[in-house]
Amino acid sequence: MKIFNTLDRRKEEFVPLEPGKVRMYVCGPTVYNYIHIGNARPMIFFDTVRRYFAYRGYEVNFVSNFTDVDDKIIKAANEEGVDSSVISERFIAECKKDMEGMNVMPATVHPKATEEIDGMIDMISELIEKGYAYEVNGTVYYRVRRFKDYGKLSGKNLDDLQSGSRSLLVTGEDEKEDPMDFVLWKPKKEGEPYWESPWGQGRPGWHIECSVMSKKYLGEQIDIHGGGEDLIFPHHENEIAQSEAASGKEFSHYWMHNAFLNIDGTKMSKSLGNFFTVREVSEKYDLQVLRFFMLSAHYRSPLNFSAELMQAAKNGLDRIVTAVQRVDEHVKTTPVTGQLSESVKTAVDALVQKFEEAMDDDFNTADGIAALFELVKASNTALDEGANLETAKYLSDKMHMLCDVFGIITEKKEEILDAQVEALIEERQAARKAKNFARADEIRDQLAAQGILLKDTREGVKWSRA
Repeated sequence: MKIFNTLDRRKEEFVPLEPGKVRMYVCGPTVYNYIHIGNARPMIFFDTVRRYFAYRGYEVNFVSNFTDVDDKIIKAANEEGVDSSVISERFIAECKKDMEGMNVMPATVHPKATEEIDGMIDMISELIEKGYAYEVNGTVYYRVRRFKDYGKLSGKNLDDLQSGSRSLLVTGEDEKEDPMDFVLWKPKKEGEPYWESPWGQGRPGWHIECSVMSKKYLGEQIDIHGGGEDLIFPHHENEIAQSEAASGKEFSHYWMHNAFLNIDGTKMSKSLGNFFTVREVSEKYDLQVLRFFMLSAHYRSPLNFSAELMQAAKNGLDRIVTAVQRVDEHVKTTPVTGQLSESVKTAVDALVQKFEEAMDDDFNTADGIAALFELVKASNTALDEGANLETAKYLSDKMHMLCDVFGIITEKKEEILDAQVEALIEERQAARKAKNFARADEIRDQLAAQGILLKDTREGVKWSRA
């Protein structure tokens, strides 16, 4: 199995730190609002990586955090007049709903930054003790020039960064020994959450959070660290500086980064009006379609989101699910027994090998899906030719196996009658009127799970089948 390692900019053979085990950390979202489809790409891709390692027989310890203290969370909390934990807990719950809709498995551990503050204080103290950090008026900074390998992940040079940076006239920047030093701990401001520390009341910087959570749940050294390519610098660069300065060991052996997601060929941006949350997408499509769409391109290639490409993904997914349901039905109903067809077995085994070769080559999901489509074709042909029970079972087993790696749900959804939909919509409207938003959301989720998409308009609620 080969992985493109961002650190060395080449494909490398995967050799785990511990035979048969994979320790993997993937940066999770900052929970101040619903997750957007840019957040969805790493969630879906690294979930698939995790599934493939399990398919290959590895025991995977998969950690993905929630950043639940941040300027954006505090801003949202102040606007609503509530504690920041109210915002973060609300959107952690909403994120988990979206993850379930995309069939993203829960991580082995989903740590929250606010529950790991003691560990952050300990690591910051250790960095100060070792001379990698210093405190000025309650702010603790990391000395980037003290860490000789700074820039090894991003390929950036500190002198170039400094000469090319904007004029650092922001309040407090003149306290730094070097303009490129970054914050490990910041003093509290009015209206912000804070924790007690040796440097006064305050809260951690963003970068230290992941270093500490990774160390606590996976150890000082991990196999794979993943995330979007926007995190390479400065976030992942700073994680390396912190973790390796503290431990004296290589932090992560492999670094994996997915490319950006564009909307109709343009970078997603709220100002351009082309910004979509996963929840908004779920009003038009089953989130299984979004998952399948995300896996249709290689993770290191930019991916373009458009209505046409989503429709193509829906058609492709329908074709696969229909073929699996057809072969499963054949297994249930055919009375014809006999020997497993050697010609079918040979063809199927070759396609499974093709799938594995694609996934072993830096998790090439696009080619892996192509192999699955060939398996669909082989299955349909075998059934058309009257495959016996043993042959149908073999086809079913292999198709389910590959679908499971891609996180494709193949079970039929129970058909809900129009009258039942209308009754639930009516109940939802009554719940909203009574300000029972929890029940209203529950009904929406129940309908979405049964393939019913709701759209609230001025004329009332419109619904359609996914």
